[in-house]
Amino acid sequence: QVRLVESGGGSVQTGGSLRLSCAASGRILGSDAATWFRQVPGKEREFVASLTWIYPTTHYADSVKGRFTISKDNAKSTVFLQMNSLKPEDTALYYCAAGGLGGVDPKNYNFWGQGTQVTVSS
Repeated sequence: QVRLVESGGGSVQTGGSLRLSCAASGRILGSDAATWFRQVPGKEREFVASLTWIYPTTHYADSVKGRFTISKDNAKSTVFLQMNSLKPEDTALYYCAAGGLGGVDPKNYNFWGQGTQVTVSS
């Protein structure tokens, strides 16, 4: 079992920055992906960014490339999402996910955090 706890959400104006954290505990495999998704009411959960605990590669949705950076602290089992140049369309509930097959499909993940709200005003 893996437990994920997100933090760092809040309200900012367009162009602002936020840093989200996802603290993981439990049985985490090195090959597991740690992934950020986001969701707005009435829409599907959307892939944002991912990495794996042991490999240096990262993946981003086109909509956030160049603005968001995913990183990790292996010693603390924590994944971060640095979000810069925020836009109103980034407003969503942001979730951390882990376990399962990984990738961009939320159905592939076994474990989810409770989410943290990000609101960007114009």
